[in-house]
Amino acid sequence: MTFNKCHSNNFAQLNKFNMLSLAYIRDNKDEVVKRLQIKNFKGVELVDNIIALDSERRKIQKDLDDNLAEANQLSKEIGLLYKQGKKDEAEALKEQTVVLNDLSRELKEKLQEAETNQNELLIMLPNLPHPSVKTGYGADDNEIIHAHGETDFLHSEALPHWELAKKYDLIDFELGNKITGAGFPVYKGKGAKLQRALINYFLDEATTQGYLEHELPIMINEASGYGTGQLPDKEGQMYFVEKDGLYLIPTAEVPLTNIYRDVILKEDELPVKLTGYTPCFRREAGSYGKDVRGLNRLHQFDKVEIVQIAHPDKSYEILEHMKDYVAALLEELGLPYRILKLCGGDMSFTSALTYDLEVFSAAQKKWLEVSSVSNFENFQANRAKIRFKDKEGRTTQVHTLNGSALALPRIVAAILENNQDADGINIPKVLVNYTGFERIE
Repeated sequence: MTFNKCHSNNFAQLNKFNMLSLAYIRDNKDEVVKRLQIKNFKGVELVDNIIALDSERRKIQKDLDDNLAEANQLSKEIGLLYKQGKKDEAEALKEQTVVLNDLSRELKEKLQEAETNQNELLIMLPNLPHPSVKTGYGADDNEIIHAHGETDFLHSEALPHWELAKKYDLIDFELGNKITGAGFPVYKGKGAKLQRALINYFLDEATTQGYLEHELPIMINEASGYGTGQLPDKEGQMYFVEKDGLYLIPTAEVPLTNIYRDVILKEDELPVKLTGYTPCFRREAGSYGKDVRGLNRLHQFDKVEIVQIAHPDKSYEILEHMKDYVAALLEELGLPYRILKLCGGDMSFTSALTYDLEVFSAAQKKWLEVSSVSNFENFQANRAKIRFKDKEGRTTQVHTLNGSALALPRIVAAILENNQDADGINIPKVLVNYTGFERIE
């Protein structure tokens, strides 16, 4: 598969942030607050609280260092006095060291408490948006940067995918509701084969592009959730297995990225390119109404994910490449699509810059998001301790990126709706070798 760049932006001339390190927050408070406001973050007062706690922590650290230095100096003097036979003077000084040691223990406890309080606030701060991200409050404020394909090509009596699924016995929503509940559909016959064909097609294309395939756990521990920023931000959206302290994954991004948690890479190992297929689980709390019909919004769905761990100087070039790769998949499937650059108010907690790719659902006459491609810069790397050692031997943080390539439910919805005729549904040519059939009738 070949693909072309579609409307790349020039990021080279724009400044990059050292994302949410204490030093950066302390030295660039006004800029941090300004960028957080672009994301419509309501807790900017946290920045002042973090700086105040950092000031307190550093004062305690200085007092502790001074106290330990004084105790160390006294120990040297005591040793010298013993050598000189001045036992009484040495014993008197030892009483002072007892006081200093008690004070050191007290200061260490205060220091640990200050660090804990500070870290609890730090994890509540979202990533700062890239300087090119525009202010906005939601989807209506996103910028359409590219569109491809026609959107007016179906007859007036075309059926939405949930009716097509029933007509051709492809997906049983009522059976899924019986077995589990709403949002857990059962794929059947050619519907199940189409699902499997898409997964295999997406994985094959990703591996052709140099992504190493992984089969992953679909549950993660708390450390993994914090490492990639799903916790604490998305805790209410994640399914939690309380007895075992494990979370069902919302996306393969989480286990893929956490493969390299606490790892120091070599510079010549970058970029690391990872892919994997997993089922994904999301509560989608508060999602109601007509927009959740059929496959539009599910609690369990299949997705192939691509992740890159990149050199900071290359991450925006890689972001453009990943975006164009996902667009090429949609073109190969023959689906009308558009690319949006998200405004601050529609971006995720973890992202510095995100492109959404949407396909046109012809029977519903609406755009459906099928992929988000994001650069997190070093936000996740800070949390997950993912670093690399450069040629000079210096250790620094990587940048992490991810993209849906692709999420299946809305792709399936668009394929069924857009390729229907009076007698059946045509399968995109690139999938026929995977499905083993050209039409659903």
